[in-house]
Amino acid sequence: MGRLHPAMVCVLILLRIPASSGLAQGTAEDYERSVKLRALVQNKVYKDRVTPHWLADNRRFWYRNDLPGGKVEFILIDAEKGERRTIVEKDIAALGKSIEAKQPDVSPRRDRRGERPRADSPDGKWTAFVKNHNLHLRAKEGGKEVALSKDGDAEDGYNEGAFWSPDSKKLVALRTKKGQEHKVHLLESSPSDRMEPKLHTLDYLKPGDRIDATKPHLFDVAERKEIVVADTLFSNPWSVRDVRWSPDSRRFTFLYNQRGHQVLRILGVDADSGTVRAVIDEQNKTFIDYNSKFFAHYLNATNEIVWMSERDGWNHLYLYDATTGRVKNRITKGPWVVRGIDHLDDKARQIWFRAGGIHPGQDPYHVHFCRINFDGSGLTLLTEGDGTHTIAYSPDRRYFLDTYTRVDMAPVTELRRAEDGKRICELERADISALLRTAWKTPKRFVAKGRDKKTDIHGVIFRPSNLDVHKKYPIVEQIYAGPQGSFVPKAFRAFHYPQELAELGFIVVQIDGMGTNNRSKAFHDVCWKNLGDAGFPDRILWMKAAAAEYPYLDLKRVGIYGGSAGGQNALRAVLAHSDFYKAVSANCGCHDNRMDKIWWNELWMGWPIGPHYAEQSNVTNAHKLRGKLLLTVGEMDRNVDPASTMQVVNALIKAGKDFELLVVPGAGHGTPGGYAKRREQDFFVRHLLGVEPPDRNAFNSK
Repeated sequence: MGRLHPAMVCVLILLRIPASSGLAQGTAEDYERSVKLRALVQNKVYKDRVTPHWLADNRRFWYRNDLPGGKVEFILIDAEKGERRTIVEKDIAALGKSIEAKQPDVSPRRDRRGERPRADSPDGKWTAFVKNHNLHLRAKEGGKEVALSKDGDAEDGYNEGAFWSPDSKKLVALRTKKGQEHKVHLLESSPSDRMEPKLHTLDYLKPGDRIDATKPHLFDVAERKEIVVADTLFSNPWSVRDVRWSPDSRRFTFLYNQRGHQVLRILGVDADSGTVRAVIDEQNKTFIDYNSKFFAHYLNATNEIVWMSERDGWNHLYLYDATTGRVKNRITKGPWVVRGIDHLDDKARQIWFRAGGIHPGQDPYHVHFCRINFDGSGLTLLTEGDGTHTIAYSPDRRYFLDTYTRVDMAPVTELRRAEDGKRICELERADISALLRTAWKTPKRFVAKGRDKKTDIHGVIFRPSNLDVHKKYPIVEQIYAGPQGSFVPKAFRAFHYPQELAELGFIVVQIDGMGTNNRSKAFHDVCWKNLGDAGFPDRILWMKAAAAEYPYLDLKRVGIYGGSAGGQNALRAVLAHSDFYKAVSANCGCHDNRMDKIWWNELWMGWPIGPHYAEQSNVTNAHKLRGKLLLTVGEMDRNVDPASTMQVVNALIKAGKDFELLVVPGAGHGTPGGYAKRREQDFFVRHLLGVEPPDRNAFNSK
């Protein structure tokens, strides 16, 4: 080997890299480029946002474009004529009084809370209140008090407030039997206000804990007595809410979510007899996703309910007769999902909603906007561009601005007509020419078949700006397989953190495997009692397919990192799939689902607690560790009990395993801060690139 230049010798010594490595990846230059990437790509995208200023006539608006070199331009749009022209700022005043007209109310109407409890009766004669855990009435005139209940106590008593019938003859009060307390203790080792450590205690229920049980009780005001309401149909509540009286005072309804989340009911109670019947009885053998797929809208004028359900395998809307409980008709249907409700027009009997997968051939995670009639007719697709969409209506809702984008495509903004979704004109197409001059690499979308050889699995590939397709690059997966959502980015951004990591010499990928949300019910159900699966069979197949398409991906050097549920997933990778994953960085993981928050884990892992909880625990399986592991945790994590990580540490020590541990004093969930991120980057450089990172101890800190 020839003699090296002295400068090269210095670099090699600093990085402790064998001279034969050729400084290919993980070099000081790579670190410098990675650190500067975020600042380098800032303010390099133009015309990516259009903020309309509607004029008083509701047919014209203007907006401002910020351009390179500090220049600006003003655009005037005539929506009625479909005309777009450039104007100067002084012309805006000449257009007449320019207003920021009040935007229409398009906020989702979920009706999740129902009526609010009130103390005073509608006729103004009585005030309901709780005294010594029992329900009392006080007459507005004279102040006479009457006890409606006598058996309440500190452990099983009435809540403040009451739900009065419109005729003031009956009222409903909620009574709660207290569950257990569960305290979690955190020790802050280095508080800023004193030398000694500080103990913090918080309430934190965990799976299997005994929870508060709330049930409704019905009272006859004139008779001063309780009307017994049998709890056969709501004996095991996770929650009881949305109490509402019918306008004629003949019954009240409430929403009952059963513990275990396999039963969700709207129950109706006869005001005279207390007889209970199910108006809507939603049941599922796996789980009902009440967290992200619940919607109930009550139409008192027509005695109907719009209800959301996955009963046919896709998330859709149904119209119920609120008296009989009969499904009058389906509102939406098809192999696509309703992603959310934006607006309901009770008078026009129309629903404006978001959908995923409604345009065949597009990414099923792309959000599109639609409208449909209550009877299921008149489905109108308001957006069509190949991307994920956001919209903004004109004040009179006759027009809307539609901005669509993809992770690999800068935003396009169009003006469309709300009546039929027809495009009027294109407003702007974002300018990324300045961004491209930085050698910025566009993220690549990639699709491969999942474990069933039929289902498309979607992901994104992030590459370094100095990519050499003739070299081999280790793969690092960013994972978060939480079943509450889907997580692969769909919208364009100039900077994604995986790009910063990629600059060090990696190919970074992100994938939504089976068990995550926003696809079919079958796709989602993979997670049920099975969070340990984390979609790994799909993820591994996806990476193998990507490597076949892009040979510079090195399947022999694969790492993975994630935080929170992603931390749990990441560690699971090397415990269950060590033949594929070789290095893992797990940050603030909920490594045992029995140690984490109650709602999240019981929804997906089920209740009561079964043996599958222990079988899928990273603590239980810690002895299976092969490969390299970095565990990171913040000592003040209030989201995921940091003891979850420390119990993994304990199990690893008992099993005689080698690993790295970073405990960050004072840090909360996600252990924010550059130090933990840098340690993670160094970890992958060391164990996947085989390169020793810069020795930062060789320099004096500021």
